[in-house]
Amino acid sequence: MDISPTVSIPDDALSCRFVRSSGPGGQHVNKVSTAVELRLDLNRSGLPLQLQNRILTLSGQRATSRREVIIFAQRFRSQARNRSDAEDRLRDLLQRALHRNKARIATRPKRSVRKRRLDTKRRRGTLKRHRAPADPEG
Repeated sequence: MDISPTVSIPDDALSCRFVRSSGPGGQHVNKVSTAVELRLDLNRSGLPLQLQNRILTLSGQRATSRREVIIFAQRFRSQARNRSDAEDRLRDLLQRALHRNKARIATRPKRSVRKRRLDTKRRRGTLKRHRAPADPEG
């Protein structure tokens, strides 16, 4: 399975199992296995360890203790569409794991910006003080 031009998953790292789907459908849904359980074994994937850890983090509940990611698809009534749906969802997950956010560079406000902010606060305070009624004792 190709994820990007540089990253692909070998077929032996993926296993597919077909199980009975839940939900409406009557007699048909009770006798046909249309739901798909797609498993990605990260130990066999050949992906770098950092990428594997990001995949596990993004997987959340879908990750197992054996470093497998399980995608369960039963949205459609046909087995083929459920399989392609599971593969698409796995591909999306892996592409999200490939994308790394840039590290934020901490910045500090300039002195002129701090001075302008404090001057504005001082002016607002003065304006509010002048709005108050005159002190009767003073």
